[in-house]
Amino acid sequence: MTMMNRRRAIALMGSGASLALPMTLAEAAAPAVRFDHGVASGDPSPVGAILWTRATPVGEQGAEGLAGDIALTWHVAPIGGGDAVGLHTGRVAARAARDCTAKVEVAGLQPGRDYRYWFETAAGQRSPEGRFRTLPRGRVDELALAIVSCQLYPGGLFNAYDAIAKTDRLDAVVHLGDYIYEYGADGYGAAIGQKLNRLPEPAHEIVTLADYRQRHAQVKRDPDMQAAHARAAFICVWDDHEVANDDWIGGAENHQPATEGDWGKRKAAAMQAYFEWMPIRDPKPRQPWEAINRSFDFGDLATLVMLETRLLARSKQVTAKGEAPEPDEYAAMMAERARPDRELLGTGQLGWIERTLAASVKAGTPWQVIGNQVVMARIDGPDLEKQMGPQGYAKLTERLSEAEHRQLDEAQASYRAGLPLNFDSWDGYPAARERLYAAFQRAGARPVVVSGDSHAAWANDLYDANGRLVAAEFAGTSITSPSWGDLMPGIGREIAAANPKVVRFCDQDAKGYLHLTLTRDTATARYMTVSTVLAKPYALGCAAIWRTRKGAEAPIEAITA
Repeated sequence: MTMMNRRRAIALMGSGASLALPMTLAEAAAPAVRFDHGVASGDPSPVGAILWTRATPVGEQGAEGLAGDIALTWHVAPIGGGDAVGLHTGRVAARAARDCTAKVEVAGLQPGRDYRYWFETAAGQRSPEGRFRTLPRGRVDELALAIVSCQLYPGGLFNAYDAIAKTDRLDAVVHLGDYIYEYGADGYGAAIGQKLNRLPEPAHEIVTLADYRQRHAQVKRDPDMQAAHARAAFICVWDDHEVANDDWIGGAENHQPATEGDWGKRKAAAMQAYFEWMPIRDPKPRQPWEAINRSFDFGDLATLVMLETRLLARSKQVTAKGEAPEPDEYAAMMAERARPDRELLGTGQLGWIERTLAASVKAGTPWQVIGNQVVMARIDGPDLEKQMGPQGYAKLTERLSEAEHRQLDEAQASYRAGLPLNFDSWDGYPAARERLYAAFQRAGARPVVVSGDSHAAWANDLYDANGRLVAAEFAGTSITSPSWGDLMPGIGREIAAANPKVVRFCDQDAKGYLHLTLTRDTATARYMTVSTVLAKPYALGCAAIWRTRKGAEAPIEAITA
């Protein structure tokens, strides 16, 4: 992969490497503005965080080429004090070249403390307030994280984000990708979007920088999304749909060069919009934009290691999700899958992961948490008719159309032949997975892996090729994005039954998020669910609770399931 040079980065990002730049008020005699997209914080540190907002000029019609930069003043104050108590303040520009978004990295704060923040214009227009908690230092006895992913805007209401915004105890939100989707108004999720009047903007599949900006803007106008961002700092990575479905370093399943142009240009546009619109640190000098892998230390309790598994090194998938191969293709597919040179992380990132884990273990930190986009466990697809019998299978699949039924039958034929459930997950890259597991062992870590992407909830025991238990995996369901469980309620139980050693819990039906609590002795995953994404009000529930114990060389335990 070629590294994007610094001059190219400056040209695309508009404001160079700095997050906050000096300005005079004369530089930014800005028009009246609105804060239509709320505020957000992210990438917390012991002394601060990234703060984000967008200053929308009054009268803007969504066109590019906005006139002039807008001067903003940011304010941060400890929660519990007045505006002038312990106040930190500074200036930042909402750059026209960055779609009138503004980001600043605040420093000089106290570790392990809750702060509130807001932005103001020179004319005194004030943004909504947000809050975040700086990373703690020293002794920490408990950590609470909300793990989220897969929020198809037309797929339903963001009720899960409303629930997160109302959570009492929350240190940060970990977002594992699919913050936006690229499809148009006649694509994925369109039927629900029509019913709810939540069709995507723009109405076509997004390809250009203006397109990606507009899609991010739409998601951030959602009031539940804004409430969650205002509640806690987000620690984010992208998955595939921030660019295009099933992407890899050289393209994507949902990118057609003949009609959608050069892949590199589309990817650069998508990444630029992501860095503009997300509360994440901008690319590091002399590093590729794709390298968003990074780590966070929550005092002496946990190290969170965020992976990048899409754009940095991933080899092309053997087949795309949802495609059912012909039987005469099975052998060649499995041979391609087994190639030792197939990558998901790349050697540079793998070495960084091992060093980061080893340093955490050496420091005596009880927990190492891996923030990972796609499901890591080895999962066999179910032979549903054999497991359930003809009557049970007929009942399970009664909602399927003829085409969906045919697709399911073809998929099950491939499962019976030994093909994995999903070639886009780590199951499509077994050699790369074994290299990662070996790095865990060399670092002396038995981590907790948290995963997204699958639109399903999982509690998995992770075993290497020699049958050694190496980690626990807790994967959260989607915020809204549909799953096979929407068509076949209860299919998650059948997937678990087909994988009794590995899959301890699987729910393909519910929508919601994962609440992960770490103490000195236990890591507890609560699978939080919302009763509906089609209406308000909704009821918040808990589908199951699973945990693993520190130092336990034993499978994960069910508290409720």
